[in-house]
Amino acid sequence: MDARDAELKKELKASLQARRELGEEYESALVDSFLEKVDQRIDGAVERRVRRQLAERRLTQARDARSPRVTDSWGERFGFGIVSLVLAVPLSAIGGGVGHLPGLLVTWLGIVGVNVVQAVRTHPGLFATRRPARDGDWED
Repeated sequence: MDARDAELKKELKASLQARRELGEEYESALVDSFLEKVDQRIDGAVERRVRRQLAERRLTQARDARSPRVTDSWGERFGFGIVSLVLAVPLSAIGGGVGHLPGLLVTWLGIVGVNVVQAVRTHPGLFATRRPARDGDWED
């Protein structure tokens, strides 16, 4: 039993004892007084619960606001592709000039790797395996 429940039970016993001592003419006043105390307890419990839920909601919103959002605009993807191709020309020249064919291959593996990372960042499920549909499967 909760401490508040024990206190409420004590209040009820006191109200019943007062009714026995005072008589039936004070019964409605005693019941109203007890019900007022019960209402205050309920209001307090509801208020605490609502405050806790609001605090949890604000905390969740604050966490969401701080988390980085992935922007997936067409302009960003297009710009990244253009910059990647523009930088590929001098990087290929440097890689091919210094390391010949192996240097050129390493350069292009790096360029492709950077573009794959960018694609996965903007499309998290890009390389996820998909289950083939069967005859009995419903498609949404």
